[in-house]
Amino acid sequence: MLFKKENYQIKSNSMGFYQDLEHLDGIGISAISANLYENKKRDDLVLFYFRNGASYATVYTQSNIRSENIKWNINNSKDIIYGLLINTRNANAFTGKDGYKSVNNIALMLSDLLSKKQIKDEDYPKKIKVKNLMFASTGTIGEVFPEKKIIDALPNLIDNIKYVQNKYVWIKSAMGILTTDTKPKLSMQECKIMGTPIKIYGVAKGSGMIHPDMATTLGFVFTDAKISPTILKQLLKKNIQNTFNAITCDGDTSTNDMVSIFSTGYANNKEIKSYKDKNLNDFDKSLNLVLKNLAKSVAADGEGASKFVIIKVEKCKNEKDAKKICFSIANSPLVKTAIAGEDPNWGRIIMAIGKSKVQINLNKLNINIGPYKIIENGKLSQSYKETDVAEYMTSMEININIQIGNGKKEFEVYTMDLTKKYIEINADYRS
Repeated sequence: MLFKKENYQIKSNSMGFYQDLEHLDGIGISAISANLYENKKRDDLVLFYFRNGASYATVYTQSNIRSENIKWNINNSKDIIYGLLINTRNANAFTGKDGYKSVNNIALMLSDLLSKKQIKDEDYPKKIKVKNLMFASTGTIGEVFPEKKIIDALPNLIDNIKYVQNKYVWIKSAMGILTTDTKPKLSMQECKIMGTPIKIYGVAKGSGMIHPDMATTLGFVFTDAKISPTILKQLLKKNIQNTFNAITCDGDTSTNDMVSIFSTGYANNKEIKSYKDKNLNDFDKSLNLVLKNLAKSVAADGEGASKFVIIKVEKCKNEKDAKKICFSIANSPLVKTAIAGEDPNWGRIIMAIGKSKVQINLNKLNINIGPYKIIENGKLSQSYKETDVAEYMTSMEININIQIGNGKKEFEVYTMDLTKKYIEINADYRS
C-alpha cells in the first residue's frame, strides 16, 4: 500500500516519507531565493556542485518544443559535469535567442565563480568551463527569462554551498525546485558493486503537465559509484521506461522534462566495462527503485490529486499493447473523474480499453478493482457487489488490474484522479 514503508535488505526509503538522505561524497548543495517569486519568499534557485567533476547521463523531453536550457545543454555539455543549476518559476521555453543567450550569460558567470571556488577550496584547482555546466528550468512557458535576478544571486548561491549534507540539506534542495507541487520528492537506496558500498540518492519535481516522453518533470539522481558515462546512459535509458515513462497526470508532455544521473566516483569501486555485467545487477535494481519511487511520488502529487492510482495490464500479447491500454485508461477524464467521485463505474474502464484499439478476446477479459472481481472471462462477475467496490473507492490508493488473456507481457502505469482542484490550480497558475 502507498505510504507504507517497505523493508529492503539494504538501507532504503520508499515514497511517502521524508527520506533520511545523508552525506554523499563529491557533491556540494546550495538552495537560496533569487526572488523569482516576487510575492512569496521561498527558495527558487538550486545548485548541485561536483567539486571533482562527475560523469553523467541525461534523457530529455521528446516534445518538438524544448526549453532553451535543454538546447544549451545539448549543444555545450560534455562527459564531465561540475555544476547543475536549477531554477523554478520560469521555464525558459519559447523564449528564443534571448532565452538561449541568457543561459550562456549565466554559464559564463557561474563558470567564473566556481573556478574561483576551486582556487579557494581545492589543493589542485581546476578551471571550470561553461561546457562543464548544465541547466534545468521549470515554471511558466513564454515569459522573459529572469537573467539578471539569477546572475545577481549567484555569489550568494556559491557562498552557501554545503559540502557536507544531511536530510535537511537534501529536503531544502528538493523544495527549491518545486512549482505547484505540494511536497518535496526524494528517494534513496544503498547497494554494493563487487563488495563496495554504494549510495544512490534522488530528488524530483512534477505535479502538472505530466506525461513524460523520453523522461514540468525534473528528476536528478546522484551516486558515489564509479561508472562511465556510456554505461550510465545505458542504465538510465533502460530504467526510465518503467519509471518516469510509466506515469501520467494529465496527458501533457512538458517542454522541460529532464531526468539525469550523476556519478562522483568517490566510492572507488572496481571498473565496470559493460552495463550487462552481472556485478551491476544490485546497482541496476537499486537505480530502478530510486527512479520508480520518484516517479510514483510525482504521480501521487499530481495537481489537485486526492487519490494515487496504479493501473496494471497483464497477460497481454506484447508490452506495447499493455502500455497502450494502461495509458488509455490512465488518461481518460471519465475514468479519472469517476475515481475522484468514488464511483465504481467500471463501464468507463471498458470504454478506455476499447478506445485503445488493441485487439483483445472479450471472452478472456478479466478486470479487478482492488481485491474485487468485476469482469470475469468477459462477463460481469457473479461475486460483484457494487457496495463493496464503492467502499474500496474511498481509499487513497486505487489499484486497477486488467488481464487480457492473449499472452504473457505486462505493464504498469501510475496516475491520479481528476478533481475540481486541478482546474482551480491551473486556472490560477500565474496569479
